Amino acid sequence: MRHNLFRLFLATGLSLALSACVPDEALIGAGLAQPPAPKLVEGVYGAAQDTNFALPAVPVDKVPAQFQRQTVRYVSDQPIGTVIINPGARFLYLVTGTNKATRYGIAVGRAGFEWAGEAVVAERKLWPTWTPPAEMIERKPELAKWEKGQPGGLTNPLGARALYLLTNGVDYGYRIHGTPEWNSIGTNASSGCIRMINQDVIDLFAQVPVGAKVIVLNADGTVPVGLKLPPKAPAKKKAVVKAAAPTPAVIIIPKPNVIPAPVITGPIPVAAKARAEVKHAPKPAAHNCSGLVPRPDAVRRSVGSLHVRAVDARCPRARHHRQ
Repeated sequence: MRHNLFRLFLATGLSLALSACVPDEALIGAGLAQPPAPKLVEGVYGAAQDTNFALPAVPVDKVPAQFQRQTVRYVSDQPIGTVIINPGARFLYLVTGTNKATRYGIAVGRAGFEWAGEAVVAERKLWPTWTPPAEMIERKPELAKWEKGQPGGLTNPLGARALYLLTNGVDYGYRIHGTPEWNSIGTNASSGCIRMINQDVIDLFAQVPVGAKVIVLNADGTVPVGLKLPPKAPAKKKAVVKAAAPTPAVIIIPKPNVIPAPVITGPIPVAAKARAEVKHAPKPAAHNCSGLVPRPDAVRRSVGSLHVRAVDARCPRARHHRQ
């Protein structure tokens, strides 16, 4: 009898001890037991060969402990395989069982790029090509060299893996992806996508198939109602190009034509002929006052109103003589 009582006492004590190590969900829910503490997953951030790329190790001592991969108690009514993102706390949860999840540290959208809602994984890619959207190139013109796409690699912003998300069949450009910038984890650094340490996104990728459900909570941790997108950036005003003042028309004044003096080739006009005759008339004979100077017959005629006087003006008596 005593032996049976001892065995019962031992079994009860062992049961209580085990319940202390693994609290019952009912006791936790009733507030009668503490939930288990998060447990770090050790040795997951070392160097590794992944396909054709040698993935470098992450200096764990420089990554805050809360943002390193761990198994946690996470109360949710979502099925196993659901991804739940809490941007306010900068955590991504992969539901692995009843009130259980693997938690990863993430980087989320900076101010003006936050979003919330439900999506599904539409596509998965290893070492994806990254193509910056036009609005990003506008903000950072130096990215124009990748407008046709940056090949996958260790410096590619999408890192080792990418999960492409759709909401109601629409691609809003949001992704869950790796990053070579492990030091950005735990910050608001992205343009709306969810960044993960490369070793973490490889682990998540292996457990999340196409069609998996993704829930992005509000910044305060509440479940969103519908899709909430960041406001669109205001349209960039186009520079107004003032029309150049019209160039005044150049007025070209033609050079006046100089009319050359006429060359007379026909009969000499009467007046001109008379003047010529006067000019070439023979000189009078000796000057004397005894009478009139003989006048040649050729110069005695009158041309129009022109009367040619062929007398010596020095002779007093000839002054009153009119032809």
